[in-house]
Amino acid sequence: MTPSDAPHSRWSDLDRPPLNVPALRRGLLRPGGLWTALDVVETTGSTNSDLARRAAEGLAEGAVLIAEEQTAGRGRLDRTWTAPARSGLFFSAFLTPGDVPVGRWGWLPLLAGVATATGLARAAGVDTALKWPNDLLVTVAGEERKTGGILAERAGNGVVVGIGLNVSLRAEELPAPTAGSLALAGAVSTDRETLLRGVLRSLEHWYGQWRAADGDAAASGLQEAYTAGCATLGRTVRAQLPGDRTLTGEAVAIDGDGRLILSTDDGLQEPVSAGDIVHLRGAGGGLT
Repeated sequence: MTPSDAPHSRWSDLDRPPLNVPALRRGLLRPGGLWTALDVVETTGSTNSDLARRAAEGLAEGAVLIAEEQTAGRGRLDRTWTAPARSGLFFSAFLTPGDVPVGRWGWLPLLAGVATATGLARAAGVDTALKWPNDLLVTVAGEERKTGGILAERAGNGVVVGIGLNVSLRAEELPAPTAGSLALAGAVSTDRETLLRGVLRSLEHWYGQWRAADGDAAASGLQEAYTAGCATLGRTVRAQLPGDRTLTGEAVAIDGDGRLILSTDDGLQEPVSAGDIVHLRGAGGGLT
């Protein structure tokens, strides 16, 4: 049988092998560590939705659910996130920071951003910038492109933190002109197991630091780290706020509550706690 005659196989893309679950468990699940369970499913609608359902029924902290393919992945504002099977990392983790005041839990998506960027810098050799509040940007052909996103949702007695990353997507597979992938950004490694281990170990480190500081983003170093890696700061942006309001100004700071502070033309300092941010001008130029 020639290759062209061979029946279609879900393993036919040799550049995108399946994850080795036993190896991942050996590398990540250890006594006293944060990660307590790791499961991989071939396909699902959304790992966040699946893990949230399990959390509602009672789930130990540190459970991680990974999908080789997501058919209904969700981003902020109910946007969908889809990609070819095994072309990225699509996973969710359940965290229960019960000893941290609930008012500080809003830092968790920002913490996940810092952890992901740090992990990718080590594992993939790619500089990943953070677009407030939850996008991950890489540079492709001199342009900022979105390569990942984070979605944190309350579930059960904790929070499900979902992370989606475009890893090996080729130019013709990108869902939009503003999208990118680690491969297109020149990653030294696109091995998904290496990347996943790097991100989860980094997430464990930052989460431990934050909890040890009782959720204080300044004391844990999280606020400083996010500020240093945030591509939104120093730029003119438009914030599309709840209630169809918009606000334009220069992004000047991330405050102690994780809010983006905008300096408007009338001289006011306006905190933004939730909204869709469009980069208008500044470092890198263009619209993102």
